Amino acid sequence: MKLHLSAPSQTLIKSTVKITGSKSESNRLLLLQALFPSIKIDNLSNSDDAEVMQKGLQVSNGVVDIHHAGTAMRFLTAYFASQENKDVTLTGSKRMTERPIKVLVEALRILGADISYLKDEGYPPIAIKGKKLTKHKVSLPADISSQYISALLLIAPSLENGIELELVGKITSVPYIKMTLGLLSQIGVVSSFNGNTIKVSPKETVEPTTQVVESDWSSASYFYGIAALCEIGTEISLSAYSKNSLQGDSVLKEIYKDFGVETSFQGHEVTLKKIGAPNNSTFNFDLANAPDIAQTIAVTCLGLGVGCHMTGLHTLKIKETDRLEALKTELTKLGASISVTDKTLTLEVSKEIKKEIAIDTYNDHRMAMAFAPLALKTTLFVNDAEVVSKSYPDFWEDLKNLKFKVQTI
Repeated sequence: MKLHLSAPSQTLIKSTVKITGSKSESNRLLLLQALFPSIKIDNLSNSDDAEVMQKGLQVSNGVVDIHHAGTAMRFLTAYFASQENKDVTLTGSKRMTERPIKVLVEALRILGADISYLKDEGYPPIAIKGKKLTKHKVSLPADISSQYISALLLIAPSLENGIELELVGKITSVPYIKMTLGLLSQIGVVSSFNGNTIKVSPKETVEPTTQVVESDWSSASYFYGIAALCEIGTEISLSAYSKNSLQGDSVLKEIYKDFGVETSFQGHEVTLKKIGAPNNSTFNFDLANAPDIAQTIAVTCLGLGVGCHMTGLHTLKIKETDRLEALKTELTKLGASISVTDKTLTLEVSKEIKKEIAIDTYNDHRMAMAFAPLALKTTLFVNDAEVVSKSYPDFWEDLKNLKFKVQTI
């Protein structure tokens, strides 16, 4: 599906949007629910990733195809490895077979898991024969994707001796680790995170509980981008959000102050209000703890005619696509001057944006949604726009409700 996007006739927006539950929280809670069926979940994400996770957890034997869902690949690898009498093959899309899984597999093998590679060493597809894991001490590099770490922490309470995990080096993506530990705490699991060591105690049963999934701050980022590019006085309210969120991407409320967007909370609703212009011509951001919002920020900066230098982006190269190279390609098409390394992005100040450019999305939901706010500054096309279903299936309808012109080509 190819879309043509253009701005609302009125760029002073006053609107409210209800955003689906966080994909990150949903997938963590789905795994915990599989281990402890007394858990009920409200406001579950309606994303493709959450749906794939749900289906995968119901399989006992055979092939589990998780398509593009990287979180599901990592979480299900740990889950099936720890489940006696389950015998599965985990596979996915072509891109998924290029995304490394070796660090997690090796850690699980140390704990006693039976996992083998079916094609290339270190990559899916993998064959897993579930076993009772009794060993509990393992170490991982600290600068890898937090999903490897969270996968181990999530199965830890179901293991006979829990887990003692040592992280070697400088830890990145700490908020995602803390999100996992926070969810474990909410169901009564005891854990500690001191220095570079995380301990999770075993727990046989969980009292009946209903866990409410907060809406996705990553999805909120696109509305921050819209607010930043709209007229002063624009107000967009989003639900349902918590002021004290477990999600690392909630740092948006601080970052977008620099772009003239003020954030306020009332109950479970957050309101974004455009109150002024950017407070600088060039910005520096360390996104080691929130790399998923890098695409949104880069596009916002282009739209505002300001520059930025972003660091801490090393995990973006192994996402749905190499997001740094994809950003460089698509922003350059729009007229930007941009350079990237394996962990940084630098965008120069640019005053002109080319029109009627077709944005390629690379099977990456965030590429489609991050560029959409730029329709406030130029008309553009979005190729393979249906990719948003991975995390936010209602995105284009929500844009229409904000009076964006969204036309299928």
